Formats: sequence, C-alpha cells, structure tokens
Amino acid sequence: MGKEFSFIKGNYAIIVISWILIDFAGEIPATYYALYVLKLGATETILGIIGLSGFLALASMQFPGGYLADKFGRKWLVSSMTFGVALSFILYALAPSWHFILIGVILMNFFNSIYQPALMAIVSDSLPSEKRGMGFSIIMLITSTSTTPGPLVASLLYNQFGLVQGMRIAYGIVVALFITAAFLRFRLKETFINTPKPSWKEFFRSYPASLRESVKVWGRVPRAMFYLFLSGVVMMFGVAAVQLYLVDYAVNILQVDKAVWAYVLTALPITMIILAVPIGKIVDKINRKIPILVAYAFIFGSLLLFVHGNLFLLFVSLMLLGVGLVMTNSGSGALQADLTPRESRGKVQGFSSFVNNIVMAVGTAVGGFLYEHFSPELPFYIAMGSILPAFFLTLAMVHEPHKREE
Repeated sequence: MGKEFSFIKGNYAIIVISWILIDFAGEIPATYYALYVLKLGATETILGIIGLSGFLALASMQFPGGYLADKFGRKWLVSSMTFGVALSFILYALAPSWHFILIGVILMNFFNSIYQPALMAIVSDSLPSEKRGMGFSIIMLITSTSTTPGPLVASLLYNQFGLVQGMRIAYGIVVALFITAAFLRFRLKETFINTPKPSWKEFFRSYPASLRESVKVWGRVPRAMFYLFLSGVVMMFGVAAVQLYLVDYAVNILQVDKAVWAYVLTALPITMIILAVPIGKIVDKINRKIPILVAYAFIFGSLLLFVHGNLFLLFVSLMLLGVGLVMTNSGSGALQADLTPRESRGKVQGFSSFVNNIVMAVGTAVGGFLYEHFSPELPFYIAMGSILPAFFLTLAMVHEPHKREE
C-alpha cells in the first residue's frame, strides 16, 4: 500500500493540499450561486451572459499561459495567479447587484486563465507515467472529500443567515482559503530546468508568438490527441448549457426544497470519493480509452434522469454524474499526458482550454436563453445530444500510444 501511493509527495502533494482548500471553499457558495445572482436582480438570461463572460475571460489568456508555462516554467504562474483569483472573490462577497458579480467573474476567470495550463502541466510533470491514472483519480478523490462538506456548510449558512447574507459569509471563507492555498503553492519546485527568469514584459508581448506556437503544436503530437481534444469540446458545449441551471431547475421546476438540495448535492462528491481509487487503478492497469467511453454513457443517463427527476432520481442522477466525472477525468487526463511530450504540454493545455472555454461560453449563453424563453428542459436535451458525437468520435478516432510520453 505504501509503495502504491509513494508518488504522493513533493509538488504533487502540495497541489493536492492546496486543491483541497480551494475546492472546499468553492463548493460552499457554488451550492446556491445561481439563486444568489438571481436574488441580486439577474434573470436566467443575464445569468447565462455572466457565464458567457466568465468563460470568455477564462479563454482569453490560455495561449500565453500555456506558452509561458513551457518557456519560463510552471511555478511562478501558478503561485502568483492564485493570489489574483483569491482577491477577485471580494467582489462576490460585497456585491450589491449582479453587475459586481459580473466584474468578479471576469477578473477571477482572467487570473485562472493565465495559470491553468501551468497547473495541469506541473501535475503531469510530477506524476510517473505508470501512475497517471491513479494520480488524476486521487486529485478527484481528495478534492471530492474536501467538497463533500461544502453543500452542508452552505445549508447551515442559508438556514442561519438567509440566502444573501449566508452567501456573503461563504465568499469571505473563499477569500481566506484561496489566499492560504496561494501561499502553499509558493513551495512548489519548478519542473522545467534552465528556464530564463520570468518576465511580465514578455508576458504581455507573447500573445502573437504564443498563438502561433499553440496552433503549430498540433503538428507535433499524435492525431489521436487532436481527436481526444475534439470529442471533449463537443461534450463540453452540452455540459455548459445546463450546469448553471441545475439548482434553479431542481428548486423551481422540480420543487425541491432549497435546504434539501444541499443534501442531495452531496451524492456527487461521495460517489467520486468511493470510486476514485478503483477507477484510477483500472485506467493505469487496463485501459485509458474505455473509461472515457463508459463515462459518456453515465453522463447521458445522469442528464436523462435529472430532467425527468424527483427527489430519489436526483440522487441517482448525481451518483451517475459522479461516476462519469471520475472516469472521464482519469482517462482523459492520463491519455493526454501519454500522448503529449513534456515540452508541449503547456501549449496543448492552453489551446485546449481556450477552445473549451469559448465553446462553454456559447453553450452557457444559449442554455440560459433557451431555459428562460423556450423551455427549462431544452438545454438538457441539447446536452444529451452533444454526448453522442463525442462518444462515437472517441470510439473511432482516439487510440492509445504504443509508448507513453514521460
């Protein structure tokens, strides 16, 4: 057992611990986020526009973020930008109207955009190839464990202080824990050696070069990596069309009590906790691709049950979603690292994240518009429809490499 988990040390351990703090903090206000924004004067369409703006901001710096992660190293981007994310949540906590939430969302996602490619690159760099499935699964296990109490804390704050005041306190907790995580990340060790000294001047001048390099990198990685990326993009459009509206649909369409929703939501992380290690072992010892395909089927079933759900079916739906998320995260994360050389991981991650976020921006806006003006069920059917081409694209075009990249 000790040898099996011996890779949990150094950078990987620091990332996991900081991720625990971040995920626990984030899940508290996430429980009632949509209801909070609606209470501050937004509509479902405005909620979709806020989501659109957030995803565009999250896409905006992925190219230079990935380029700089491969040029100047990972550590400085990850540690410094986590501070920026932490401070942006102050606007969420103090917002007198939804307009301040919009500004906070843009700032938070802008800082996230800069360091996301570096974070995922340093995770891949810090895991031995034979432990990547387990490594990505354990990140989900640990972070799911930390997020499990989040909805319960949110419910306590809601019952004690009401929706708005409870959410303001929740975002105060977010700011404190994100700052703590940022300090922890200063202890990371750089995984790129002999890199030049980081330069903010270079950061702002790097966009054209980073864009060119991030496009050219697809000529240096296997075609299977491109199809893996493409299948993920297709599915993420559908996911984005519904993810912001789950709580609104459960509370206002299915008539689930707000406090009860918080308990229903715990089914998701608990399922992920139970299955993370077994699925990680399967990904490492048997196959990377099959869990991705099975994940698509589980997510499809989850959405079908949710849209036609009652209290019991919502529990089942979120459990299926938990299984699907663990499988797709472990399988896709490990396979992407297998297929991508170390010197290209930042650029591949940056390009992938850029496109994913643009697609999710559109999906979120479309979902909000359809939800408010046509039918609350329609975004769910769009999400289910997006899973089918993603499944068949992965089945036909994604293949595992004969030799895994280190």
